[in-house]
Amino acid sequence: MFNAPHDEAPTIGYSGTDDFPLVLPPMSRAPKKRSRAKPGKADLINVAKLRTELAGLSAAHEGRTADIRAALTQRLKAVMNEGRERAEQNLLGGLPGRGCAEALSRLMDSIITLAYEVAAEQLYRSDNPSSSERMSVIAVGGYGRGLLAPGSDIDLLFLLPYKQTAWGESVAEAILYALWDMGLKVGHATRSVDECIRQGRADMTIRTALLEARRIVGDEELFEDFQKRFDKEVVQGTAAEFVAAKLAERDDRHKRVGQSRYLVEPNVKDGKGGLRDLHTLNWIGKYVYRVRDVEELVGKGLFTKAERALFRRCADFLWAVRCHLHFLTGRAEERLSFEVQEEMARRLGYTDHPGQRDVERFMKHYFLVAKDVGDLTGIVCAELEEIHVKSAPALTRVISRFARRKKRPVKDYPDFVIDNERVNVANDKVFQKNPINLLRMFHIADQQDLDFHPDALRLARNSLKLIDSDLRADEDANKLFREIVSSKHAPEIVLRKMNETGVLGRFVPEFGNVVAMMQFNPVPPLYGGRASDPLHRRALGDRARRQSGIRACQRVDEGHRQSRASVSRCSCTTSPRAARGSFDRRGKGRAQVLSAHRSQRRPIPRPSPG
Repeated sequence: MFNAPHDEAPTIGYSGTDDFPLVLPPMSRAPKKRSRAKPGKADLINVAKLRTELAGLSAAHEGRTADIRAALTQRLKAVMNEGRERAEQNLLGGLPGRGCAEALSRLMDSIITLAYEVAAEQLYRSDNPSSSERMSVIAVGGYGRGLLAPGSDIDLLFLLPYKQTAWGESVAEAILYALWDMGLKVGHATRSVDECIRQGRADMTIRTALLEARRIVGDEELFEDFQKRFDKEVVQGTAAEFVAAKLAERDDRHKRVGQSRYLVEPNVKDGKGGLRDLHTLNWIGKYVYRVRDVEELVGKGLFTKAERALFRRCADFLWAVRCHLHFLTGRAEERLSFEVQEEMARRLGYTDHPGQRDVERFMKHYFLVAKDVGDLTGIVCAELEEIHVKSAPALTRVISRFARRKKRPVKDYPDFVIDNERVNVANDKVFQKNPINLLRMFHIADQQDLDFHPDALRLARNSLKLIDSDLRADEDANKLFREIVSSKHAPEIVLRKMNETGVLGRFVPEFGNVVAMMQFNPVPPLYGGRASDPLHRRALGDRARRQSGIRACQRVDEGHRQSRASVSRCSCTTSPRAARGSFDRRGKGRAQVLSAHRSQRRPIPRPSPG
């Protein structure tokens, strides 16, 4: 089985329905050429020169298979190390992170191609090949996207037309032994087209890996046949099943690595707001919208051009961080631990500013990018629910099924409508006509326990310039804001949405200055291990729950809220005894101190005697 990544999907839960798009346009099989970094920086080896050199080595050891394989491995390993050193220097010299990942992927493509040519044309040459003596070497999983970090696994599929033959087994074995002897971690499978289709239907992980399939070398006709059959026999009519599985995987992964995107030691690959979120957009785009690249999602109406540019910026930054992290540690390290954050900041070019160290500026940038990634995945999820008629969640995330309802105006507020249980704007001039509506929209959502329509959030993000000193001084605007902050419903959830759109930081500049800010301290803090602004929102939520007689719940980051009647059935509610338990000298409940340190994998501090 491939070591395919289990990825996430948008935050909101999803359960498929029979109305999920059954009639979809066929996916184009002429994929749009991926934009590459400039050849002068990205081409790491001279393939033509190396091919000639390997032909000479094969001739020098003609007839001695073991010697040819040893010489091949030794030379390819040296070339790989030289290419990686050149890639690191290019990255330090300013090559974008995505450009570095593409260059490393092309480097590996060249190495595998050369190994295949030696194996198929020198070691196990067949002068009169039969129809079964064909093979296509396919990159799958993350490698199939054409992006590779320095320490990433190499996921390969040796695709055969029928069952395994002695020739196919020998060629695949020669390539694999060469890669293993070079010190690479290789996930591999040898399958016929029929086996790929059968296992793709049965296993969602294999299906996701095959979705990213990209031919490296070998029989092109065989690969095209596989792609056509995979689309027709696996993908068509199964979009609901796929999206539901990806969302479930994401929820499980977030529970494992942390529910907050503001952890002070974030996981670049699997953490909330990390690269896995961007991968989910690719998967959903390919599977549901039948596109080959995220660029095409603009034409499908899913992204605006500005959001597509934001996607690219986020991907460049996260890939730069991941590549630097692998080069710095010399292994496939994905966690930005305190031990590496300072050096990472220097490698990425951050400098000290008055009142803020270079490492703090770097981590603030990371958290802001993670927030942007969350916004993009939220847009995709909301659009899926909107287009495919899924019951929309209330702010409390308590899901119940509703028949689709028509838009209806919000009582007393004609500028807003309720669209499928989401607050939406009546037209795109609502905020321009009256900037107070930027706050009123969140006030309505809080009072009526509604989620937000993606169009309304988009318009709010694009209208931030309307929030000026006059609006901040407006009495009605301040009244709405005070009522949101002092609400007894779910203020931290509404404030989170205000923060994600930028409205909160714009209306309260003092808060905007501390968004995503952290204080670098190698000793993990006892107050949750997060950036500052989520702690402020959480404090307001705790206050609202206390006023409502609701005990503290550990899942506030998910917007989880329990009513007074059901709180005793909530498995994550702090028990009265724990809530009244011992406190350390900072006034923090011992139960919460234990939880914070457990999440950071740090030793638990013991209270000093006396």
